[in-house]
Amino acid sequence: MATREIDTADIRWGSGRARGVLATTILGSGMAMLDGSVVNVALPRIGTELGASVAGLQWILDGYLLALASLILVAGSLGDRYGRRRVFLVGVVWFGAASVLCGAAQDTGMLVAARVLQGIGGALLTPGSLAILQSVFHREDRARAIGAWSGLGGLAAAAGPLVGGLLVQVWSWRLAFLINVPVAVVCVLMALRYVPETRDEQVTGHPNILDSVLGAVGLAGLTAALVEAPGRGADWLVLTAGIGGALALTAFVLLQRRQRAPLVPPALFGSHTFVVSNALTFVVYAALGGVLMLMVLQLQTSLGYSPTAAGVAGLPITVIMLLLSARSGRLASRWGPRWFLVIGPMVLAGGMLLLLRVEPGASYLGAVLPAVVVFGLGLAIVVAPVTATVLAAAPDRYAGVASGVNNAVARTGNLLAVAVLPAVAGLTGAAYRDPVALTASWRTALLVCAGLAVAGGLMALSIRDNVLASTPTQSPEAPEAQESPESPQPGDCLHCGIEGPPTHVVPSRAA
Repeated sequence: MATREIDTADIRWGSGRARGVLATTILGSGMAMLDGSVVNVALPRIGTELGASVAGLQWILDGYLLALASLILVAGSLGDRYGRRRVFLVGVVWFGAASVLCGAAQDTGMLVAARVLQGIGGALLTPGSLAILQSVFHREDRARAIGAWSGLGGLAAAAGPLVGGLLVQVWSWRLAFLINVPVAVVCVLMALRYVPETRDEQVTGHPNILDSVLGAVGLAGLTAALVEAPGRGADWLVLTAGIGGALALTAFVLLQRRQRAPLVPPALFGSHTFVVSNALTFVVYAALGGVLMLMVLQLQTSLGYSPTAAGVAGLPITVIMLLLSARSGRLASRWGPRWFLVIGPMVLAGGMLLLLRVEPGASYLGAVLPAVVVFGLGLAIVVAPVTATVLAAAPDRYAGVASGVNNAVARTGNLLAVAVLPAVAGLTGAAYRDPVALTASWRTALLVCAGLAVAGGLMALSIRDNVLASTPTQSPEAPEAQESPESPQPGDCLHCGIEGPPTHVVPSRAA
């Protein structure tokens, strides 16, 4: 077996070892998800204390997302090559250490730099958690495990605004970062106890650093241009960053097509389902990134909510994700994912349109609650099925890379939404402190994001319903892996190991 490293049967749902591994992966990825949504709710206080402009707030979010999106592909590949548990552990420790630096930042520049370092740790741990589940659970149990991971990990992300609000009011926005340290310590101890090491034994040689650098430079250049253009105009810095980023990304794509051992195997994109489900991920998470960034600003600035009240306002999303995400994953595995991926984004768009009523003077019961309930239902319907579909459409030996691609797509969607949406909605300078200006931008942003969610649902109409029932190691759309003499046949033991999420869950990828 390509991924076998320790002598143990593949893990079945409900065993003690499965619960231990599932808890470890949820704790690790949930830490990153929680941090993202905690930071969202802390943004107004951070902006006030550090004197940040809209561009400064964008960089506090995008510095993290940029490092995450740029490195998450190579991180998934590193896990396949050097060991998924090993890379996951490095990521957890790195993330915890960078969180200390974030909590100690004295100005916007220091915080942005620390957030970039934090994003590197997030890139190492996020795809690893999902790849661990995909590589050790029995095939019949994977969708259920991913559903539990999505639901409980998404719970961490959805609980972030509440936790963040409490932490900000108890002491300072700095606690929103420092809380990660004890979580990281517990996660390391659990991983060492419960998680087995798995890797792709067919991978040889060294990782391609040039590809990673080109991808990172390309995303960094385009993001810098998009964030700074509204304030600076088309000056030399914006033009240089934009053109340089576009050239670097073009070179990245050309190298992937020509190399014998590319960072992202082109064979993955031979699967229509893999391509479409990742495209759906991109537009849905772009919509989510925009809404989640602006909603906490709107509640606190325009409706006068305290940080804690703004967090409590989103509590229904937490409850709905907890109750329905795992069930959504199971039902998608039984009935096929297509209609989950069509209906989920449409419901999500409906929730965004209901949020148009959240403006100065609106009541919680009359405006906020109905919108966040519908919003949460849309998330619960789509998150677990789209994640399971992406992984099922790829060969098992590419579990880390496929997870990395999907996470990179989600984070890039978030990244571009945070970079572009404020300018599209007319939000610049210190306008986020003005209720009138912010509300006007909020309404425009919601319409744009709802349109993106609808586009994602329409894309899913072409996804095949039998993808989650494919034979082991391989989606039916990617026959090349079936030629390998080591590819297991139906009924074979797929993995060994012991174990047990937007956006990904949602705000998951909504860091």
